[in-house]
Amino acid sequence: MLPLTDPRWRELLGGYKVRYDASVALLRLERGEDVWDELWQELHHQGELGEASYAAVPHLVRIAAAGSQRDRNFYGLLSTIEVERHRLANPPLPEWLVDDYGAAWTKVLDLALADLRHVRDPASLRSILGAVALAKRHLKLGAWIALADESEIDESLEQKSAWSELYR
Repeated sequence: MLPLTDPRWRELLGGYKVRYDASVALLRLERGEDVWDELWQELHHQGELGEASYAAVPHLVRIAAAGSQRDRNFYGLLSTIEVERHRLANPPLPEWLVDDYGAAWTKVLDLALADLRHVRDPASLRSILGAVALAKRHLKLGAWIALADESEIDESLEQKSAWSELYR
């Protein structure tokens, strides 16, 4: 895992394909500050990612694992990064990060399964279930669950069957 004090953070590109030092926001997150808007904005932009996006994942998991529960920002951002990592326009996962990135996703599965016991709202449930599918390496299923909104799910069910006529 790239230490948050490593100067290489300043050279990594974020979602806008410009340098973004994610270590600053990650340190603030570790201190308990709400930096999710910044992380969403800078690590992912309209499907585009950079190496900073990938390098942030092990730290996001480490920081989140120290808490008692995670929310949809955690699972949603991780799922978005994992899904978009496979987009041909995005850079490949750097060799120096492969092991830590994989270990982080192994930990995501454990965290998600624990958080399923307590989740109540549909958006968080969808984020967690999508992360479970992605952690189990089911990319399409994970993308569909994690990234779909309620209207897309409704539309999909309507197309598959006469859902509204058969179910309450």
